[in-house]
Amino acid sequence: MPVAGSSILRPLVALILLGILAVTLAIAVGSAQVGVGKVLWVFAGGGTELDRTLILDLRLPRVLSAFAVGGLLAVAGALMQVLLRNPLADPYVLGLSGGAAVGALLAMLAGLAGLVVSGSAFAGAMLATLLVFGLAHGSGSWTPSRLLLTGVVVAAGWGALITLILAMTPAARLPGMLYWLMGDLSHSGQPWPGLLVLLLVCLLVLPLGRSLNVLARGSMQAAALGVSVRPLEWLVYLLASVLTATAVTMAGAVGFVGLVVPHMLRLLLGNDQRLILPACALAGGILLVLADTVARVVIAPEQLPVGVITALLGVPTFLYLLYRSR
Repeated sequence: MPVAGSSILRPLVALILLGILAVTLAIAVGSAQVGVGKVLWVFAGGGTELDRTLILDLRLPRVLSAFAVGGLLAVAGALMQVLLRNPLADPYVLGLSGGAAVGALLAMLAGLAGLVVSGSAFAGAMLATLLVFGLAHGSGSWTPSRLLLTGVVVAAGWGALITLILAMTPAARLPGMLYWLMGDLSHSGQPWPGLLVLLLVCLLVLPLGRSLNVLARGSMQAAALGVSVRPLEWLVYLLASVLTATAVTMAGAVGFVGLVVPHMLRLLLGNDQRLILPACALAGGILLVLADTVARVVIAPEQLPVGVITALLGVPTFLYLLYRSR
């Protein structure tokens, strides 16, 4: 059944308002409490130099990075689940995060830092994309089940390489590598590249919403209804890979966001991709902003990796959603 424009707009407006509230609260909360009123006052151009430095230079970039990473992972998960016609599909299952992790860890092992590590992570994720897609395609065409199985095997291979790299790493560099593997936003850098990628991909896939709705029902049915199935599948896989690579580059391996958020939204909002994809961008961002806030304050002044919080939230949530949808 088609979704009316107002039915699409209402939940998106609600998620936008929730996102603004989550970002404001996340900036206000921390080891040094500043209050929502002071945050709004600084945004209006007021506040002391210390307040402006704390809010605009330290907390705002991290909060926006968390929003970008959460949105990137949730949209990537939704696209993968459409591509594979499997609600349990996830970018990490296909080995994309493993490839990014190997690239980043090799750069760290070589003593490199900053943009080189980020570039290595992105290159590793794209290498994993080519590897999985090439192996699944073989000499003929690939199927969703073949792609999923290939991804699982390749992910296991990346996991073995990660273990080997960690075993070879000097003790002084090991904590930073482990934090990166668990998902860490403390060194995420500027959020604007991630937000820009998220916005561009959403603008690109929204016009394809009807075709994605048909593709989710099966490739044969989509072809019978005039959808160019193979080019659309290639595009979906490439976009999901770029989203995942960007997220892993910014924050390391943050799990369960791309799995739980699309599944939860489908239970609440239905399965129309014209609504689910932008809703995933917003809900994934909100989830990771709140998770990172918890990671910053639960043992303040020390910080937990945000991947720990998403795992603690994601495992019981997913089991509950799986129980409800049985």
